[in-house]
Amino acid sequence: MIEFYIIIGAIALASWAVSNTLKNKFKKYSKVHLRNGMSGAEIAEKMLADHGIRDVKVVSTAGMLTDHYDPRNKTVNLSASVYSQRNAAAAAVAAHEVGHAVQHAQAYEWLTMRSKLVPMVSVSSRFSQWLVFGGLILGAASDNTGIGFYIAIVGLGFMALATAFSFITLPVEYDASNRALAWLKNKNMVSQQEYAGSKDALKWAARTYLVAALGSLAMLLYWGLQVLGGRD
Repeated sequence: MIEFYIIIGAIALASWAVSNTLKNKFKKYSKVHLRNGMSGAEIAEKMLADHGIRDVKVVSTAGMLTDHYDPRNKTVNLSASVYSQRNAAAAAVAAHEVGHAVQHAQAYEWLTMRSKLVPMVSVSSRFSQWLVFGGLILGAASDNTGIGFYIAIVGLGFMALATAFSFITLPVEYDASNRALAWLKNKNMVSQQEYAGSKDALKWAARTYLVAALGSLAMLLYWGLQVLGGRD
């Protein structure tokens, strides 16, 4: 069981390090003011217009780093600071979220796949560990025979689905950032300094998804060994 706590600790430490660096990066680039004076909301609206997307609204949402694109109601949701501020960090986030709207409009295959998995993952992620734990306990009580093993296998299947979802998310996020940076540069929306700041901020934002995916894979492998390794 000590291996489990080591894995949990390593994942938590990596997640904290990346998250803390991301917050510091956004704080740093929030001080790099845009020469064009545009707010995050204005950046988002212009990028949508430049891509011929007229059925997506840009709205403000509460919280910090709560920015996201919602394909269900076609809204680019920007946190209050990103929505109103006029700096490299706000430009990067706003353009990134519009990148998802562009993906949606162009039926980007990875986003389509991810969207189809959302309902299943939202349900399976709630029960996966409980099923594995319960299956292992029940299996131990019955000498690793019978229903306990199969319950644990179902739990592993749910974990595998969540892990696949995490890795499918990676190309979605990296592609949205690439679209954002290409538009910011090609449309001369930012200076070289502002572009460098936007690129660095999005790089660290993407790493949060990478750490999450690797953490999910590590947990899947660990519990897979616990369930399957206990079989004769």
